[in-house]
Amino acid sequence: MNGEWNMSDEIVATIRASEARRYMGVGMLGSVGALVLYVALSTPPSAGWLLFLLVVGGATIWLAARMWQATAFTIELTETELRCSDGNVIARIDDIENIDRGFFAFKPSNGFLIRTKTPGSRIWQPGLYWRMGRRIGVGGVTPGSQSKAASEILAAMVAMRSQGGDGRL
Repeated sequence: MNGEWNMSDEIVATIRASEARRYMGVGMLGSVGALVLYVALSTPPSAGWLLFLLVVGGATIWLAARMWQATAFTIELTETELRCSDGNVIARIDDIENIDRGFFAFKPSNGFLIRTKTPGSRIWQPGLYWRMGRRIGVGGVTPGSQSKAASEILAAMVAMRSQGGDGRL
């Protein structure tokens, strides 16, 4: 940095999974995976079911490990973008078409859904966010209060932009 402070890099809101939520989510997934593997190995069913149970148990434990890694990061909302602390830009503010926080929206738990104007690459950080094409789901094991605050700020930024402003608060 050249010593100048850039207003667009100021973090307006953050969404972070608490340690208790991380342990609870990963613990539940890991327990389900271990239980499925235990059932498969303690009373082996026919070969087809054994293979199915081993695959499901292994995939669930893999998912628990991925969730542990993903929830170590933080989602940050700035004046110009929604990004992850690992460096991935989730969505640029000027690319957001709308935000859905409704009860019946296909969104993560305690989260919200973003629809962008242009499709992005697929990415999945279990418990934190996912992106498939033009849809982005934010939330999972994150606190609802942080997600709600971030989505309301984001909605205000998008509304200001659509009314002719630059979308800055």
